[in-house]
Amino acid sequence: MFRRARFAIGLVLLACVVPVVAYAQESTPTVAELATTTADLGVAINILWMLLAGFLVFFMQAGFALVETGFTRAKNVSHTMMMNMMVFCIGAFGYWLTGFALQFGAVNFTYPAIGALGEWAHSPTSLGDWGTLLSTPLLRIGQFGIAGGSGFMLAGIGANAGILAFFLFQMVFMDTAATIPTGSMAERLKFSGFCLMGLWVGMFIYPLVGGWVWGGGWLQNLGRIAGLGNGAVDFAGSGVVHMIGGTLALVGAIVIGPRIGRFNKDGSANAMPGHNVPMGILGTIILFFGWFGFNPGSSLSFVGSGQTLAVVAAVNTLIAGAMGGIVAMLYVWLVSPIKKPDPALSVNGVLAGLVAITAPCAFVDPWAAVVIGSVAGVLVCLVTAWLERAQIDDPVGAVPVHFANGMWGLIAVGLFANGSDLTAGWNGVEGAVTGLLYGSTGQMVAQFAEIGAIIVTVGGLSYLFFRVLAALKLLRSEAHDELVGLDIPEMGSRGYTNDDMVMHGGRITQRFSPGRTAGVTTLLP
Repeated sequence: MFRRARFAIGLVLLACVVPVVAYAQESTPTVAELATTTADLGVAINILWMLLAGFLVFFMQAGFALVETGFTRAKNVSHTMMMNMMVFCIGAFGYWLTGFALQFGAVNFTYPAIGALGEWAHSPTSLGDWGTLLSTPLLRIGQFGIAGGSGFMLAGIGANAGILAFFLFQMVFMDTAATIPTGSMAERLKFSGFCLMGLWVGMFIYPLVGGWVWGGGWLQNLGRIAGLGNGAVDFAGSGVVHMIGGTLALVGAIVIGPRIGRFNKDGSANAMPGHNVPMGILGTIILFFGWFGFNPGSSLSFVGSGQTLAVVAAVNTLIAGAMGGIVAMLYVWLVSPIKKPDPALSVNGVLAGLVAITAPCAFVDPWAAVVIGSVAGVLVCLVTAWLERAQIDDPVGAVPVHFANGMWGLIAVGLFANGSDLTAGWNGVEGAVTGLLYGSTGQMVAQFAEIGAIIVTVGGLSYLFFRVLAALKLLRSEAHDELVGLDIPEMGSRGYTNDDMVMHGGRITQRFSPGRTAGVTTLLP
């Protein structure tokens, strides 16, 4: 009986094994099939990595909203929050219309091997087939690429997952640049002017300069054309994102002018503290978290060398952000006249360190990240004090954080880039990205070229743009609206509803809450 059972079990097992073996023999993949499968898997991993990083960067918008709202006054809460929400929607629409096409459409990297871009370390081909965007050259003057000319409204791209993922990733980067000037012009910027600014940045300003640095444009090719290192190198956008946004913030703050009552006739300043410090600190923590999508995600890949670049970027991001916060806190506590660990400046120190490391994060050693973050922490305090002396009103510190430290981040690449083999071939240049401390002077010149291009181009165009808005009375709110707060005049409702403010016949009135004196008080005629 036992022998019969064993025999039966053996037959069953044999019946199961034989077809499997036969199938395995018949379906053994060829070397070419294995290579194709591996390549497809790598592309899928890279696309997933890109999407996850993009989602993290998108979540940073919540951080910006909380920081800007927390460090402004309660009477402008609804207005400030709405700007931070709608800038994403408006900017995304503009970037879809023309932005992506101007930045990357008709991409043509003018160095050899255009069909594959295999010699370019920082290549979007890691996301799959980019043939639809490689058919025609950039609009250019000589060898200097200026702008893309195809792919408007994503036409011709179809269902190419790699290109669409890259569009999403770049779009949230654009949104970061567009939201920065809302902080420097907070509490007096008209909502209509803000809407036009967001559209303009998404459609034109960010894509133009972004294409010069990341889309095969003239700054990116300075290494090949002029022998300046590896050309302008900006791994995750200290210049392309933060300095662009910071330049807009600086010019906007100058043109729009300070808030009523911010400065006295003798030049002294009056404090206008934000209404909710915990909100601002929470927003900073969210931004720090999202930065791990911003910087590591800019590897565009999580296979092969892309994985190492991403991890190096993540570690350096952590170190620089932490050091920026520590040094700013110590500076304002021990050196400045405040003599207290001021939360607002400490928060901005963290953000300054993160902004400064954004360009060099994949190219420097951890000790350099310590230096970069520390310098950023001091720089943000010094520039904040200078703005006050110059009577430039920046309620949330957008200029010290993004303009000054975006510039410092670009310079840091030229100083500290360590020449790692991981960066060999960057921007089509045979050698690795190497800074001044490691024997290269050309890289520093290329970095200053990017700084100069942003200041001249973004600064000049934004000055004209804001002047036009001012002439059309679309830039600054009316004085009486600013005094009462922009929530009711601009938004029609308050962010906090302890008191019910409403408009009646052009008059702003306040209806007292139950338990307080009844009736309606006219605040302004």
